[in-house]
Amino acid sequence: MPEPQEASLSPRRVLFAAAALACLTPWISPPIALAIGLAIGLTLGNPWPKEMSKATKLLLQASVVGLGFGMNMAAVVRAGTQGIGFTIATIFGTLVAGTLLGRALGIPPRTTHLIASGTAICGGSAIAAVGPVVGATDEEMSVSLGTVFILNAVALFVFPPIGVALGLTQAEFGIWSAVAIHDTSSVVGAAAKYGAEALQVATTVKLTRALWIIPLALGTALVVHRRAAKIAIPWFIVLFFVAAATRTWVENPFGIFDYVVFAARRGLTLTLFLIGAGLSLPKLRAVGVRPMILGVALWVAISVLTLVAVRSLV
Repeated sequence: MPEPQEASLSPRRVLFAAAALACLTPWISPPIALAIGLAIGLTLGNPWPKEMSKATKLLLQASVVGLGFGMNMAAVVRAGTQGIGFTIATIFGTLVAGTLLGRALGIPPRTTHLIASGTAICGGSAIAAVGPVVGATDEEMSVSLGTVFILNAVALFVFPPIGVALGLTQAEFGIWSAVAIHDTSSVVGAAAKYGAEALQVATTVKLTRALWIIPLALGTALVVHRRAAKIAIPWFIVLFFVAAATRTWVENPFGIFDYVVFAARRGLTLTLFLIGAGLSLPKLRAVGVRPMILGVALWVAISVLTLVAVRSLV
């Protein structure tokens, strides 16, 4: 028997829409937007789960590209090429450690690989790219995405205060957050709260790191003997660099690039609200204890090691 249709102007939908519009104003910060979304998702629930899931992905990508119009290409290249060896070491180290710990915890190999991939590179984007390659089921995808999402939400709240307490510079925090926080949305949100320079460094380092999704997916395809045609290429990262190049070498007519950057930051804030609203109690319960232990262990390890390296090298 089909479920009854919710009224188009039900109180739940009106509240959801009002909260989303509020996140577009300058008075709602990214962490607050995420908190509002979490409150709605865990109590009332998202009235448009399928529609908002697609919108969230597109809005995040558009916002990241928009942020590129506020960055200098020389600084982008410098930040993106800094510490290539460190990037490679942390990615492969996380994958190896995740595999070993997953076996010790008795977690299915596909779920282990998805969580390790999301921790190593770019959270949900890496999981979405690798999942079809390994033939992951909907349950395995949900558990992996749920684990990464919960840790993303925590990181957005705790990283800026930790950075302040430790006296991290803007550059140090930018690199640390880009490596240790899973998803681009939370990286940018945390860095934006910390400062303008941290935002530029974090966004560039994270997107450069995200390009490793492609070799990771190709390598996974070779191991499991699946076709590489299933690999999703993150084209929005290329557009981000195009935007940065445009801002660097093209005159800013009527300050239009500044308006684009402002709109991108508000779009990112709305993205975090939508991400928070997508979490529900059933999703939390579906994650389970062992995958969460794996996710937390990998996250803490990479956070501490990255912090030590950043304080020593930057």
